[in-house]
Amino acid sequence: MMEQKNFIPKEDGLDNSLSVLREGYLYITNRAIGFQSDIFETRLLGERAICIRGEEAAKLIYDSEKFKRNGAAPKRVLKTLFGEDGVQTLDGEAHRHRKAMFMSVMSGEALQSMRDITRKQWELAVRRWEHKEEITIYEEAKELLCRTACEWAGVPLAEEEVKEKTEWLGSMIEATAALGFKHIKGRNARSKIEKWVQELVESVRTGAMEPPENTALYSFSWHRDLNGELLDKKIVAVEIINILRPIVAVSIYICFTALAVIQQPEERLKLQSADEQQLKNFVQEVRRFYPFFPFVPARAVKDFTWNGYQFNEGVLTILDLYGTNHHPDLWEQPELFRPDRFNDWNGSPFNFIPQGGGDHDTGHRCAGEWITLEIMKESIDFLANKMSYQVPVQDVSFSFHDMPSLPHSHIVIRNVRALV
Repeated sequence: MMEQKNFIPKEDGLDNSLSVLREGYLYITNRAIGFQSDIFETRLLGERAICIRGEEAAKLIYDSEKFKRNGAAPKRVLKTLFGEDGVQTLDGEAHRHRKAMFMSVMSGEALQSMRDITRKQWELAVRRWEHKEEITIYEEAKELLCRTACEWAGVPLAEEEVKEKTEWLGSMIEATAALGFKHIKGRNARSKIEKWVQELVESVRTGAMEPPENTALYSFSWHRDLNGELLDKKIVAVEIINILRPIVAVSIYICFTALAVIQQPEERLKLQSADEQQLKNFVQEVRRFYPFFPFVPARAVKDFTWNGYQFNEGVLTILDLYGTNHHPDLWEQPELFRPDRFNDWNGSPFNFIPQGGGDHDTGHRCAGEWITLEIMKESIDFLANKMSYQVPVQDVSFSFHDMPSLPHSHIVIRNVRALV
């Protein structure tokens, strides 16, 4: 019996890239609602593209027999966010081998180390903030996490370098979908930080520097490819930055966490016990509820039919991360902030995908997701329990067309005092 063929709804227009910039995180969701379909066809950056959302769609795009990442991400994203020839661009055995390099530094001991370093950096930061009339959470969180990332990864960071390196990493993150000056700034920042890290890799390989063996700087510097050769130092630099940059990007989540702590007093009360499960539930709901990374692109490796829909080899396919995390078929009342929903979550790697879906060890799901959880749990404990502060009147709204999105005020607080 032949499988029924289904028609993919098609958006009008010669190219709808500007609509993506105008609507941002809601671009796919808006059309999915309009078409009453979790799949539709459009044209983006001059080519045909299929947009999908939902749990089954996530399972599809993370099927390595049907999709690849190489050649999917726009060049402008590689030039700012991911870097060229990094793990996100690999497929097959090359990807699995490179991913194993990342997973080697994600041991339980390493995650506890991240938690401890984060706690220390929060304690130091709060002491600094006590001497200021007011601080901006997002800006301070970037610096705090730059310090944290470098210490955890074994990357030396002198005090006089902190603001410069924070600025570089922040510019790369903020240039993700930017045009004009901000995009150029992000590209320049990547060039500078790649040069800096390449010099560190060279120092490790010549013996001039000896970082701890369990750190990313050491492990990546000595990692060998499938042919037994040391990775080119340029690629090592890209991958070390793929550790540092995502950690600093958690500052976006911390900013939204602060917003949730302020706006959700009943949920904040549940955090007073500092119970690990309550902290984790709050973290997960922040990651589900607020916008972070909007889409994941891939290309079909062959012609195939899925649920009656035809996919052709090479077709650009885009998975809606935000839309999947808010899909009404997957989440009850998805537009409400309800951390307790994670008490009953089934743990699927395909219906909750704020940092990508699929398998951590061999797939394209973010290797740093566990690190994110540890950083955020510690950060929530400080914001809810370990410091007092006042919140002045400010614009805490955020726009879905900004990518990445942030509360417009970046969350300003005053008169910070440590409580422990």
